[in-house]
Amino acid sequence: MTNVCPICSNEIPDNAYVCPSCGYRVMGSTQSFTPVAMGGDVLKQLSEDDQKFELRVVRGPQTGIDIELKKGDLSVGRDPQCDIFLNDMTVSREHAIIEVRNDACIIKDLNSYNGVWVNDRMVETCALKSGDLLQIGAFCLLFRERP
Repeated sequence: MTNVCPICSNEIPDNAYVCPSCGYRVMGSTQSFTPVAMGGDVLKQLSEDDQKFELRVVRGPQTGIDIELKKGDLSVGRDPQCDIFLNDMTVSREHAIIEVRNDACIIKDLNSYNGVWVNDRMVETCALKSGDLLQIGAFCLLFRERP
């Protein structure tokens, strides 16, 4: 059996330590593999696990960063232990919770000092939709659902 160089695709003799064509150092024999068939069920599961929601900081500290919202309950606050760490004195240590599900996100205020605002309206609990603007302290965040 003849080995093939992974760099230049030329044949490498079985006893060679380097590729005679490009000089690539062979660390033992190159092994072949057969790709795993990715059926529809596997692809469907992968697409369901994709992160579908994100927040973009559009005003305030850290303007321009995107925050992926992973499934589950995400804590939001000034405490560095929060899942979404917003480092500003206008943000309470434990400001809010964002519940991320397969098809929806819900934000809940945790009795924060400055409240949670969605589209210029103070809310205690609110189901988010793509395009909503959240105000948490000095942070203005755009909620987006990715295709």
